[in-house]
Amino acid sequence: MKGKMIVIYNTPKDKAAFDRHYTEITAPLVKKLAGLRKYELSSENTIISPTGHSGAYMIVTLYFDTIEAIKETFATPEGQACATDRKILAPDKDAVQMYIYESAEV
Repeated sequence: MKGKMIVIYNTPKDKAAFDRHYTEITAPLVKKLAGLRKYELSSENTIISPTGHSGAYMIVTLYFDTIEAIKETFATPEGQACATDRKILAPDKDAVQMYIYESAEV
């Protein structure tokens, strides 16, 4: 089993400001997370929902060895900095969805 974290950001009011903040502040913070094995970011304008849902602007997937590793990582100063930054980037709870889960290849 692998630990994964998915963050779905809804379309921000100011896309340029969001993109600038994510590129200049958020991404460098994420890359410093201990235990991070892989970091994926959706390509611009490529999110399509076959079920008709709309509003997703960016999807971030973080890969760790286990869910425990995710918990430990976000208890570190670097993890806490990411959590604080997320509240700046998407201060409204309705602006972001976050999921942590275990996955297995089938």
